[in-house]
Amino acid sequence: MLVKIYGSAVFGVEASTITIEVNIDKGIGYHLVGLPDIAIKESNYRIAAALQNNGYKIPGKKITINMAPADMRKEGSAYDLSFAIGILAANGQIQSEEIEKYIIMGELSLDGGLQPIKGALPIAIQARKEGFKGFILPKQNAKEAAIVDNLDVYGVENIKEVIDFFNGEKELQPIEIDTRKEFYRDLESPEFDFADVKGQETVKRCMEIAAAGGHNVILIGPPGSGKTMLAKRLPSILPPMTLHEALETTKIHSVVGRIKDTGLMSHRPFRSPHHTISDVALVGGGTYPQPGEISLAHNGVLFLDELPEFKRAVLEVMRQPLEDREVTISRAKFSVTYPASFMLVASMNPSPSGYFNDPDAPVTSTPAEMQRYLSKISGPLLDRIDIHIEVNPVPFEKLSDDRKGESSRDIRKRVIDARNIQTERFKEYDHIHYNAQMNTKQIQKFCKVNTDSLTLLKDAMTRLNLSARAYDRILKVARTIADLEKSEEVQPHHIGEAIQYRSLDREGWFGG
Repeated sequence: MLVKIYGSAVFGVEASTITIEVNIDKGIGYHLVGLPDIAIKESNYRIAAALQNNGYKIPGKKITINMAPADMRKEGSAYDLSFAIGILAANGQIQSEEIEKYIIMGELSLDGGLQPIKGALPIAIQARKEGFKGFILPKQNAKEAAIVDNLDVYGVENIKEVIDFFNGEKELQPIEIDTRKEFYRDLESPEFDFADVKGQETVKRCMEIAAAGGHNVILIGPPGSGKTMLAKRLPSILPPMTLHEALETTKIHSVVGRIKDTGLMSHRPFRSPHHTISDVALVGGGTYPQPGEISLAHNGVLFLDELPEFKRAVLEVMRQPLEDREVTISRAKFSVTYPASFMLVASMNPSPSGYFNDPDAPVTSTPAEMQRYLSKISGPLLDRIDIHIEVNPVPFEKLSDDRKGESSRDIRKRVIDARNIQTERFKEYDHIHYNAQMNTKQIQKFCKVNTDSLTLLKDAMTRLNLSARAYDRILKVARTIADLEKSEEVQPHHIGEAIQYRSLDREGWFGG
């Protein structure tokens, strides 16, 4: 007897429905075709043990399982449940009338229990799109898949529950989630708050501008000056994610199996990879491509601490995603694209010893050592960072001051106001939501400057020997400063402040 069951395969952040055909015929043997990987080929051992331990048996006949489309590579252990239910249905141990209405996915334990799968959210989205009635999957992934409305999502713990459900012996209750309630549930006071930061008013101002316009920022300062502490507090002043952003972000984390019993992600991600990371781990890839750190930071913050300690090749692969806000990984037979719209926050010491031009420093570096240290960061990468700011150590008087600084909540209100102005400005554009995403055409349209501003800009460009890309960055940052002041025009003092945030372009900065 031939039975068709439906599963799904995830490519990039999208899912494709897989038709699993199970045929039982005279003879003996177990044949699995349709480009399965090793994990899928080993499934017959897990299925045999799981069925036996639940009072069912694999028939001693010739079993042929085809995974269509047969030319698409399938991977992972999430097809165990589909195969097991297909075999029982083809053998007449399960009533098969309703089976074709469901997507069935899950990895089996030897006792018949179900292990979580990856990519439940994109699979559920695709299942709804194709008109399936429901989605049966492990209980650990049920909340994540239940975000999708108009689809019955059944979270099960054991294969016995699925068999009894199709045989009409047991009712399964679909899991229901109020997506909006889930989304707004935990936007309370943040763990890291700018109120705890003593002094550093200039850097706080920079962080506010960066958050308001989505600008990349680099913090340069000696050890202990508070670079990491400030970076960790940046997500607390970013605007809340929209429902669309939350779904996009949850989708990426779902593909790598990082969503456990949480459903929709409501906080912006903050990723802080160690400097020993490889280029593949950072931008994504591998034999079976997976999203990298830059995609896991999508709609959030990627923090690279001690930037010059990262391998140069690793930093260089980030250049294109920083511009395009997506990364495409190509293989001989296919390519996948992952979104990568993140805010880059980098920090670095100004020299190998950490102390720059400080006569009282315990250790100093020679100009040659400094040049070697700083040359790890290429000019083109620095060009893509809008704001460069020096972080100075906080004097004792400010450290010992009991007064609290301005809270993240207050700063966030101003940031949200500035973002609302930008949302209104870019409402005609599909892929532009804030100032940092503007291309040259939009900069010319929205960052018009008067004669005084133009003179100031020309002077700065000549004196600091800035590239055309740096010129665009200054205009973008100036536009954000104007938005924070609710000013329609970009004024000379906005341009002047934006020019100050190009520390690394100054003559003599690298020389020591």
